[in-house]
Amino acid sequence: METIGVFNSAHGAETFGLRNLKRVYWNLEAPSLYEQSLIRGETKLIQGGALLAETGVHTGRSPKDKFVVRDAATEGAVWWENNGSITPEQFETLLQDFLDHAKGKDLFAQDLYGGAEPAYRVKTRVFTEYAWHSLFIRNLLIRPDRGDLKDFVPELTIIDLPSFKADPARHGCRSETVIAMDLTRKIVLIGGTSYAGEMKKSVFTYLNFALPSEHVMPMHCSANVGSSNDVALFFGLSGTGKTTLSADPNRILLGDDEHGWGPNGVFNFEGGCYAKTIRLSREAEPEIYATTERFGTVLENVMVDPITRIPDFDDASRTENTRCAYPLDFIPNASTTGRAGIPKNIVMLTCDAFGVLPPIAKLTPAEAMYHFLSGYTAKVAGTEKGVKDPEATFSTCFGAPFMPRHPSVYGNLLRDLIAKHHVDCWLVNTGWTGGKYGVGRRMPIRVTRRLVTAALDGSLSRADFRRDPYFGFAVPTSVPGVEPHILYPVKTWQDKAEFAQTAKRLVDMFKENFKRFEQHVDADVRAAAPQTSIAA
Repeated sequence: METIGVFNSAHGAETFGLRNLKRVYWNLEAPSLYEQSLIRGETKLIQGGALLAETGVHTGRSPKDKFVVRDAATEGAVWWENNGSITPEQFETLLQDFLDHAKGKDLFAQDLYGGAEPAYRVKTRVFTEYAWHSLFIRNLLIRPDRGDLKDFVPELTIIDLPSFKADPARHGCRSETVIAMDLTRKIVLIGGTSYAGEMKKSVFTYLNFALPSEHVMPMHCSANVGSSNDVALFFGLSGTGKTTLSADPNRILLGDDEHGWGPNGVFNFEGGCYAKTIRLSREAEPEIYATTERFGTVLENVMVDPITRIPDFDDASRTENTRCAYPLDFIPNASTTGRAGIPKNIVMLTCDAFGVLPPIAKLTPAEAMYHFLSGYTAKVAGTEKGVKDPEATFSTCFGAPFMPRHPSVYGNLLRDLIAKHHVDCWLVNTGWTGGKYGVGRRMPIRVTRRLVTAALDGSLSRADFRRDPYFGFAVPTSVPGVEPHILYPVKTWQDKAEFAQTAKRLVDMFKENFKRFEQHVDADVRAAAPQTSIAA
């Protein structure tokens, strides 16, 4: 077996059971991975210097094909209502079949860190079949100093083989696609999908399982830091604006998707960003747009002109879930450490497909926990396989697909941290205004930015507030630079009766969804449920 690159020879591929490989490329950097991916026909070079990859039929995650090994360690710890299970024996069969499938192949290996805080990071080794997948995960996780690679001993190992086809009868899975996690042995197997995001979310899922027992809160959020070292967190599912809103030229970007909150403050799990590019514009999001014109960035499923190779970010003919993956330092004002202090503000982002939520609301601690556990948003088209249009959903903790433990574990951790540090909490609607999806329009990004800026600089806390008649939380009555009517959702609708019906319907959905959490929360959180104060 030929080896190329720098790695710990005492802990090579064979120590994991990978034998009779043709060769292993270890810890290659962007130029070499460009060469390999282009030679192998995996990618195309586009105008500006980025790589373009297509992910085939899987243009998003496949959450129904994700499974966790059910063993003595996970039986009482994993939230099985939300996580598919396989037996240790099925996983072992799958692992051996993966190892057999890899024989005779070239593999690319990256040794990386999940977590910028040394005390809580996981040393992660990722074996990939594709060179561009190796570049993707190298961009997304934290890259050790080159001198540390010769002593690197992995704790978590991921094998990513898109050409592997699972057998449901043999492996206990659902289809030929499989994402199988053995949290006890710290192994992840990904097969039958070329969607690179499965790798990064597998690391996130592992950290979501491991960190709560160390009293560290893992979070599906972006984070940035102001000039006075004030930290802000942005919770939200894909497409709600985490990446866009955290990439603020006036604040230092900590990270755009995954963080932990420990005793010393907040730390990024990743070393890169995975930004949506659909309808990306140079004017609205200049920092992110600039990364698409740089050597080292990987574009996924973006349509390009076949002659000029210039991307068309408005073209959603392949998928709405077009993406770019780039190292964090491609953003000019990104943190060099990935670590910051205790948060001062928490912003919960929701993409309201019904168009009845106000653009911003201030939450009490009890309301914050209620909305965190509810996780209301809309699944944005293309983020998951089979989702073609936005649809209302409740994804607890704003990240249910990545939560191996019960939501109350994360909710209680967050509640205690908010109370201990007196954090201000906000609910921000980046979804629709003036009507539901298909009738109204998406909330203007300039309005959202202005409101978030006012929340973070403290000026919004001094505004006058009213109580929303449907949801009960506090909504500012006016904000400088924001059209007054947009703060009153009913005023943006032509049909006021339909607005009332729609709002009441969403209130009922909140209440019905929260029944599953009522026995896990205190009375003040139950009382934070929406209470319609307008007579039918």
